[in-house]
Amino acid sequence: MSVSVIIKTLNEEKRIAATIESALAALGETGGEVIVADSGSSDRTVEIAARYPVVIAQISPPARPSCGIGPQLGFQYSKGDHLCLLDGDMLLDRDFLAVAVAFLADNPEAAGVTGHVQEMLTSNLEFSRRVNRNSPENRIGSIDRMNGGGLYRRDAIEAVVYLSDRNLHGYEEFDLGIRLRSAGWGLHRLDRRFVQHFGHTLNSYRLLVRRWKSKYLFGIGELLRASLGRPYFFQLLRELPELKLWCLVYLWWALSLCVLLFSPSLAFGLGIVFAVLAAVIVLMSIRKGSLNMGLYTVVAWFFHAAALPVGFFRRRRKPEAPIESRLLGAVA
Repeated sequence: MSVSVIIKTLNEEKRIAATIESALAALGETGGEVIVADSGSSDRTVEIAARYPVVIAQISPPARPSCGIGPQLGFQYSKGDHLCLLDGDMLLDRDFLAVAVAFLADNPEAAGVTGHVQEMLTSNLEFSRRVNRNSPENRIGSIDRMNGGGLYRRDAIEAVVYLSDRNLHGYEEFDLGIRLRSAGWGLHRLDRRFVQHFGHTLNSYRLLVRRWKSKYLFGIGELLRASLGRPYFFQLLRELPELKLWCLVYLWWALSLCVLLFSPSLAFGLGIVFAVLAAVIVLMSIRKGSLNMGLYTVVAWFFHAAALPVGFFRRRRKPEAPIESRLLGAVA
């Protein structure tokens, strides 16, 4: 049973060589191919990847970069019975593929299996928070999505038509997970490492701004739009607790506006609004263990809540439509 390892890249010249080498080493146990699915890198990512026996596919206009377009581009050129998704800043554990293929063989109802994503760089507040997070999608056993990638069964992907929605700038793993689960498939996390991840080292606030500019924060709004009219829409609303949080943020903003409009003076209204803001930051700082983390959490709420409606109303293309692309390198 061969494996297509799909490595999603966009300007990953610092890590791509090590990522490819880890994938090739892991394929020694199972056989298969490595596909570098590039979203239009402007650095030396493609040049470095071309030194290895891999397939290199790159999007071309009018296709534009997004979190969802990379996996689907790789799927478009893949041949393996199984599909392993990696980012271009990850190192795949050498023994993982063999263990994962065996698990899927023994569990025919499972569409995918993954393991732990070990965060190697935690100076950024977001990535340090991921290490300590105990979310349902990070638990061992049955899970609702495979954040960070993993190994999927081709038959399951073909049953739900496409691997990832090219329109999504975030939440593409959740979208795939709920489509698979709605079709009767399961997802599983093994109690072992899948990859080491070398994430961003940018200042957390600069990373938020960068993610707004790259449209990453629009992902949840795009996901809601993509799910409208689907049989799993209300299931999606139940399974994403952040939607409730953003609704609370909208209510907070609305109440703050009412205070400003109906207060006896602007100064009095601003005082109340800033007092409530300060109280929320203090409460989150106590809960998160530091003032910096509390402040960052509240700022992140505001960014995400503002991004949701923007993402919802963005134009969409058919997710199953072929992605405009070109082959820059192929294994003979």
